[in-house]
Amino acid sequence: MNTFGSDKIKGEAILVARFLLVLLFLIFGWEKLTNYSGTVAYMQQVGAPMPPISTLVAIFMEFFVSLAIIVGIFTRPLAVLLAVYTLGTALIGHHYWTMTGMAHFEGEINFYKNISIIGGCFLLYVTGAGKYSLDAKFGL
Repeated sequence: MNTFGSDKIKGEAILVARFLLVLLFLIFGWEKLTNYSGTVAYMQQVGAPMPPISTLVAIFMEFFVSLAIIVGIFTRPLAVLLAVYTLGTALIGHHYWTMTGMAHFEGEINFYKNISIIGGCFLLYVTGAGKYSLDAKFGL
């Protein structure tokens, strides 16, 4: 099978992919962490269940799980957990099928963005964190 040279940079590519996959979560997780009350208000507005608890879950998943994936610790189980979380946020926060006009369009984009991220999480689950990771260092 021709790998088109990817085998030569596999470790580096997985490292960059891990970072790019969770960059969105890291940025928005940091915003949630530094603006807890504003995030609770947003969670109430979008109808998230138990907004204060939903906010804590979002902060944990988006910021702390993203950091863990970037450094490559417990990458495979966290990739699955992030995929499940991302599906939940798609269904709760981006229910475009109930919207009209521009909100429908924006919700649809965000919903399918989440679905694409889930695909990336599954690939990370299959590949693992690669050689530049704490998983590789500790044999996890």
